[in-house]
Amino acid sequence: MYLRTQVYRLFSRKDAVDTQNKPDLEASLSRQFAVVADDDRVARTAAALETNGISVVRAIDAGEAKRIVLDLVPAGAQVHNGASQSLEETGIADEIHNSGRYEPIHPRIWSMDRETQADEIRRLTSSPDVMLGSVHAVTETGSLVAASASGSQLGPYASGAGKVILVVGTQKIVSDLDEALRRIDEYVFPLEDARAEAAYGVHSAVNKVLIINREYMPGRITVVFVDEVLGF
Repeated sequence: MYLRTQVYRLFSRKDAVDTQNKPDLEASLSRQFAVVADDDRVARTAAALETNGISVVRAIDAGEAKRIVLDLVPAGAQVHNGASQSLEETGIADEIHNSGRYEPIHPRIWSMDRETQADEIRRLTSSPDVMLGSVHAVTETGSLVAASASGSQLGPYASGAGKVILVVGTQKIVSDLDEALRRIDEYVFPLEDARAEAAYGVHSAVNKVLIINREYMPGRITVVFVDEVLGF
C-alpha cells in the first residue's frame, strides 16, 4: 500500500520542497493527473461503475454537464453541495443557489448561528434529498475516492443523501486505489491547500478519505463524466 507519510514530508512544509525541482515535479504530476482520459479508458471505467451499482452519464463539456445535472434534480428538491471547484466551474452551484427552482441548503446554513443552531446545521447537511459534488479520483475498477478536511460531504455521499450526483472531469480516472491515494496526496492536496489559504486564510488537510467500492442501492449515485478538465 502506498505510504502517504512520504508525501506529507514533501508537501506539508514549505521548506520541504526543492524549489529547483518543483517546476519539473509539477509538470510530471500534471501529465499524470490532469489530462483528460481517452474514450477506451472512460468506457472501461463507466462499465465498472455500472457493475458496482453506480449510474454513469457522459457529457462532452461543462455546459452539457450542467444541463444533465439540472435535469436530474427535481424542481423543489432540497439540495446540498460541498465546496466543489467542478460545481463552480460548470455554473451548477450558482443555478442551484439562485434560480429559485430548488431548496438550497448551502446558503441557508451560512445564515445560521454556528453556536446556537449547530445541531440543526448538522441535520440539514447530513441527509438532503439530493447531494451534489465531485470526487478526487475514480478507479478503472469502479471505485470512487473523495478526500476532505472536515468530512462534511462524506456522510451524505456514503449514505445520508437520498440521491448523489457527482460531476467528474475524466482527468480524475486512475488505475487503482493506490494511484487514487497518490493523486490526492501528490496532486490534489497541494492545489487545495493553496486555494484554501488564499480563500480562507487557513491550510487544508487530508483528514478523512471516503472510498465507495459499490453502491448498495443501485442508481442512488450518478457520476456525470465530463470530457474536460474540471476541478482538481
